[in-house]
Amino acid sequence: MEICLYHPSRGYYSANAEQFGKAGDFYTSSDVHAVFGRLLARQFDEIWRALDRPPQIEILELGPGRGLFARDMLDWCSKKFPDFFAALTCTLQESSPALRAKLQDTLREHVDSGKAHVRTDAFVRPAERSEDICRTLALGVPLIVFANEFFDALPVEILNPRGKLHVALEDNRLHETWLPPLAEELEFLDRYSVHPESGERVEVPIISQQWMQEISSAVRRGLLLIIDYGYTRKEQLAGRYRGTLMAYRHHSASSDPYQAPGEQDLTAHVNFTALGSACEQAGMRCEKLRTQSQFLMGIGERNQFADAFEDCHVPQERARVALQLKHLVTPVGMGENFQVLIASRGIAPETINGLSGLSFGAIQVGHLK
Repeated sequence: MEICLYHPSRGYYSANAEQFGKAGDFYTSSDVHAVFGRLLARQFDEIWRALDRPPQIEILELGPGRGLFARDMLDWCSKKFPDFFAALTCTLQESSPALRAKLQDTLREHVDSGKAHVRTDAFVRPAERSEDICRTLALGVPLIVFANEFFDALPVEILNPRGKLHVALEDNRLHETWLPPLAEELEFLDRYSVHPESGERVEVPIISQQWMQEISSAVRRGLLLIIDYGYTRKEQLAGRYRGTLMAYRHHSASSDPYQAPGEQDLTAHVNFTALGSACEQAGMRCEKLRTQSQFLMGIGERNQFADAFEDCHVPQERARVALQLKHLVTPVGMGENFQVLIASRGIAPETINGLSGLSFGAIQVGHLK
């Protein structure tokens, strides 16, 4: 999976910068409408104020793709939150050389002004020390780590009752073979997942755990904001989300990861129970999961989503934007499929609980455990 996605010249993300959007293989929330970045800009400004308006604050975005989110967020901060914008530095960590070049173009104005920094030393596997996380500012500067659909694209191991999946080459053809799993993989199933029953496959996202532990340790004071599609252990125990590895090509889903190696996206749903535990083990405080719908509705309800409709001058434009916003927040769109994990360090719990993104409606997703 790592080779197919991240090989320096032939990997899906490394060689291609046109996977996103309607003409590509998939789209993200930032492809739907700029309001996604605008709402997060409002939330980031609120976090900055909750941190007592430090003179400097850094946002580190993991897997920024083409940079649409960063552009929308920075543009809106410049326009609506000038004090926060003056303190802000945005760092973008992207493993794909093609996408890093795209980022430079998308964010040219902000790169030239020094507000945005595209790191060239990005990696798929986490560094050995938290000091090696790709930050631009000093370690003591408050940090917000933002990752939208990042963890679902990290490589996973796959286990079934026969063992751990390996891919072998025989007679010039790939085929699956099963070998004994590692002790840490079995321990992961014991603590955060379930042991697969006959005919089942279960993912073990060891690399995701390493990433989360590394990132959490790097946040001396600040916040993690993770948005992705995934599940909890409780849902797995109820029989759901067993075997979520999928391939995507031209907006069509397939369960065959071997169909077009290097030419299709490979993803696996995120185990939020495991990610939350990694945060807590690093000394961070995790909030209960919210759906993307709850999170965005909480941010937008105070001004009736004026961030979405500000540029609409005729009723037809407003109707179009309303449909795009509906796709972001309703169950039939992306609103209930995506979950939001927030973890913090060095911020009072009552301050975090007062954030607008955590204020909407009853919590329906439940605990991480």
